[in-house]
Amino acid sequence: MLVVKIGGSDAIDYKAFLEDLSSHEDWILLHGGSHELDRISEELGHPPRFVESVSGYTSRYTDEETVELINMVYPGKMNKFIVEELQKLGVNAFGFSGMDGRVLECKRKSSLKIRKNGKKLVLRGEHSGIIKKVNTEPVELLLGAGYCPVLTIPAVTFNGTAVNVDGDRAAAEIASAFSAMRLLLLSDVPGLLKDVDSEESLIEEIDRGDIESYTDEYAEGRMKKKLMGAGEAIDAGVSSVILGDGSQEKPVSRALSGGGTLIS
Repeated sequence: MLVVKIGGSDAIDYKAFLEDLSSHEDWILLHGGSHELDRISEELGHPPRFVESVSGYTSRYTDEETVELINMVYPGKMNKFIVEELQKLGVNAFGFSGMDGRVLECKRKSSLKIRKNGKKLVLRGEHSGIIKKVNTEPVELLLGAGYCPVLTIPAVTFNGTAVNVDGDRAAAEIASAFSAMRLLLLSDVPGLLKDVDSEESLIEEIDRGDIESYTDEYAEGRMKKKLMGAGEAIDAGVSSVILGDGSQEKPVSRALSGGGTLIS
């Protein structure tokens, strides 16, 4: 089993990515939609807000209105676009969110401890969560019936409320729940770079025991969450995680043949 997570950057050519993915078998796809969410949020007068946690991780502040926009964009526009493109390629894709069938169950975080202008603050009204359980049965039913699962956020709390979750960490949970051999985390960069302005500074291999030191020294922004998710996946039994470039030609094939950063 291969689990692939594709990010939501506007630099990603989804049609090229999906054409490449369709040439592979036995996969579960988890997709993002951040750029489209940002664009639509701006148009509807509710611009995105990003915050930095006290531990240095950047995340989207998710209030109740943002959850409504996530439902509109991720399982709506983006998911159905991806399913349609896969169907055109002859792949019998089945799209759904982590809320459907309670595939991704989590505990809600109602507040965030953030850092702003050098001060530590508590930001309330948060509607995000940490995944506590992956219910594999709905996905297993789809796989057993010959469908290709296309999964996205939101997730659902134990009392049935839709919440935002981090896509990379969700992919790690999915990969571990299905005992996947490999997890691909594809974004708009080649992998972990020593110098964010130089693709030639790509770090090709990282041992699991060194993830924290590499995170502290080289990771910036969203890359910190990707490395966190990679570590969680390997700790849960996934053999390897590859951080690859989803904006390049044949991104899945390139990652599987040695492109990107291999963590094992």
